[in-house]
Amino acid sequence: MGTGRNLSKWIVAGLTTLLMGACGRSGADDEAAEEMEKPTLYGIEYENYTLAEGEIGRGQTLGGVFGEFGIGAGTVDQICRACEGIFDVRTVRAGNRYTAFLEGDSVRKLTHLVYEKSLTDYVVFTLEGDSIVVSEGQKEIRKERLIADAVISSSLWNCVVDSGLPPALAVELEEIYAWSVDFFGIQKGDGFRVIFDQQYVDTLRIGPGRIWGAIFHHAGKDYYAIPFKQNGKITYWDENGNSLRKNLLKAPLKYTRISSRFTHSRLHPIYRVYRPHTGVDYAAPSGTPVYAVADGVITFKGWSGGGGNTIKIKHARNLTTGYMHLRGYAKGISVGSHVSQGQVIGYVGSTGASTGPHLDFRLWRGNTPIDPLKAPSEPAEPISAENRAAFDFVKERIIAELEGTLPAEERIVQLDSIPAQPNQPLVADASAER
Repeated sequence: MGTGRNLSKWIVAGLTTLLMGACGRSGADDEAAEEMEKPTLYGIEYENYTLAEGEIGRGQTLGGVFGEFGIGAGTVDQICRACEGIFDVRTVRAGNRYTAFLEGDSVRKLTHLVYEKSLTDYVVFTLEGDSIVVSEGQKEIRKERLIADAVISSSLWNCVVDSGLPPALAVELEEIYAWSVDFFGIQKGDGFRVIFDQQYVDTLRIGPGRIWGAIFHHAGKDYYAIPFKQNGKITYWDENGNSLRKNLLKAPLKYTRISSRFTHSRLHPIYRVYRPHTGVDYAAPSGTPVYAVADGVITFKGWSGGGGNTIKIKHARNLTTGYMHLRGYAKGISVGSHVSQGQVIGYVGSTGASTGPHLDFRLWRGNTPIDPLKAPSEPAEPISAENRAAFDFVKERIIAELEGTLPAEERIVQLDSIPAQPNQPLVADASAER
């Protein structure tokens, strides 16, 4: 075996000599050989280093990690100062991995330490002589464009997981369709088809990237989601160019069931008399977060008799919402404070005249009660006239891809340089944002 290896080396050396002789042993060839790409790890050429890998222990600090490699407290203090404005050393978490790059044989010296903040992001600490350099980096993310569909038998989350799709895809779909689909009222037989970028770091699947289009079948109706960039932001639109974002969320919480609906004559479960119930009762476990259904200003926070702990929010279009029987309020909620759609404002409870934990949700236009389950919810600003042709260009291709009839070379691959006319070519842009 040893003779074979020596012979192979001799042959390679001979061939190299012949080739260099044929090329006149040019200096350019020597430089080219020197500049051959060397393997790197975290952007560091590692061939001449010994690598030591580990993970942050419970209660361990960054200084403790450096100490394991012979770095003293004075140098650790300098490293922490060098981190200012780049990385907060207090955010080091137990279980996250690190890699040390050590040079030397008998006495090994730490030259680089890399701490992985997440699956993709890392921090490099470089110690060379008296110099300390701290920098951030990101692992290369590989993307694979996939199309997947599934029929829901229980919940969207279970459906996604059971189908072998990344669980985060369920969260993405819920965010896109939050104003169109009642995900707490999913019916058996509902389903979806979605085009998305599956992301990988090395061989590890890290979840979905951009969703390039979707169709969600819910309660006998199909809801399209077409991505398009307008006013500098990529959001999702239906096939008619209406924003999927509406002025009211479909529901203010993740509820178990609707225990009481809007009516002008309901037998009160405590007082045992018939009286109007101009709201919707959502049964949910105590402590379930309650969200503002639209942007607005808090006009009331406090005790309201039978309604218990209550919040009222004033919204645009002369709308007001009420949230009753709360166990408590979210931090920062006070009269006069502005809240955003989807912001947590309180938590489900059973305060006031209540037989169990639930949210009594009310909606008024002016002083007139409105059934929240039947309230019209106007969409946000639609596709503008100047963007209509470009939107139609995107829409036609996304729908065709969902239907499986679009050639791969005609796919929409970025949303920054869409042609204004359908017959203009689409110019790919590798810098398109997520």
